[in-house]
Amino acid sequence: MKLGLHLPQLTWPNGPAALGPDLATVAKAVDEAGFEYLSVMDHFFQISRYGPPEREMLEAYTTLGFLAAHTSRVKLLTLVSGVIYRHPGLLAKAVTTLDVLSGGRAILGIGAGWNEEEAKGLGFPFPPLKERFEQLEDALRYVLQMWAEGDDAFSGKHFEAERLLNSPQSLQRPHPPILIGGSGEKKTLRFVAQYADVCNLFPGPDLPHKLDVLKQHCAAVGRDYDEITKTVALWLDIGENGEKTGQLLDELGQLAELGVQAAMGWIPGVPDPRVIEKFGTDVTPAVEKL
Repeated sequence: MKLGLHLPQLTWPNGPAALGPDLATVAKAVDEAGFEYLSVMDHFFQISRYGPPEREMLEAYTTLGFLAAHTSRVKLLTLVSGVIYRHPGLLAKAVTTLDVLSGGRAILGIGAGWNEEEAKGLGFPFPPLKERFEQLEDALRYVLQMWAEGDDAFSGKHFEAERLLNSPQSLQRPHPPILIGGSGEKKTLRFVAQYADVCNLFPGPDLPHKLDVLKQHCAAVGRDYDEITKTVALWLDIGENGEKTGQLLDELGQLAELGVQAAMGWIPGVPDPRVIEKFGTDVTPAVEKL
């Protein structure tokens, strides 16, 4: 089992002027504490789970590039990029750039997108759900072709391109891993089986069922279910003084028994690096044995 630190909110005590130094400190601590993943939101307004929309939110790929410069081993991604926010050519180029400059540590996290408030607020198109899923499948086909050899044209339902030239290519070959977020049984998990290397699900009573559905989709498209890394979004809380460490390890153990290979989540107390350092001594060594 592996852990990932997710940074869903950046309303930190020292304010926006200190976000650069504070993020650098957090990134260094994550790298040294044995975390496998470091992820950021891909939103433009804060989402209601973490606060009002006016709270601080940084653009995702600029932030990941900054984090790449302050880390050496942790894998970098968004949880997750809404397909409506970037043309797939721009998205593939951004992730390729991140992969090259990080030494091969980029992951493409992607989904259909859901935040109508920020889309309408900033003037992004927000088509109906059916069309967003069509765009998602187009984007998945597009980025995979852009990371492949050659520079042929692309034709999809919503995107057309004459030449998918990508130079330099990603360092990870055949391509950076693709993570699809979401647990919709008809389309999202089918897309995972067909296109993704990693899935991100929610832990809960229906998780075994969702994994069974993914297994069925894999069988239908001839994909090895075991090739896909199963991750969950989980609140990583060990308590102010570590008093909840055992409870978290028990929960992670139960997830590991289901076949989950990584948990990614927010740690209460961040940006204080001491809480991350405590994970490095008390949690990540134990989690690696699960």
